[in-house]
Order: sequence, then structure tokens, then C-alpha cells
Amino acid sequence: MLGNLNGWHLLILLVVILLLFGAAKLPALAKSMGQSARVFKGEMKAMKDDDKTTESSTATNAADTGASDATTPATTRSTDSAPDQKS
Repeated sequence: MLGNLNGWHLLILLVVILLLFGAAKLPALAKSMGQSARVFKGEMKAMKDDDKTTESSTATNAADTGASDATTPATTRSTDSAPDQKS
């Protein structure tokens, strides 16, 4: 779909975007998009680090307890309770 765009198409697209948002708002828009991308990358890195930490601690716990399987069953708590009824 985008493979058929050439230089003129991109130039026209840029002019349309400039007309829609205005020249004054484009730098602020680019700055906010850059900050959002930076936050997203940081959160993704934190999630990967958290996964690595969880995997290593799970493997360590399994080795300490002598378990042959490194996975631990999750405990769940039932949250199904009747709502309070006032008379």
C-alpha cells in the first residue's frame, strides 16, 4: 500500500499535515511523540528486566527446595461474593 508512494506524494502529505496542525503545533506534537516513545521503551525494558529477575528467582527457589520443576502453581482467591444489600 505505501510502496507506491514517491517523493511528490510524501511532499503533498507533508503539506496537508502542515495545514491541518499548523506550523506552531508541529514541534510540540513531535516533542510529545518523542517523550511517549521514550517512556514506552523504558517500560518495555523494565518489563524485560522484571521477567529475567522473576525467572532467575523462580529457578533459584526451585533449586533450594529440591523441586525438579521450576514452575510454581499460582494460588487464586475467589472474589465472588454477594453484594451488600441494605434494607
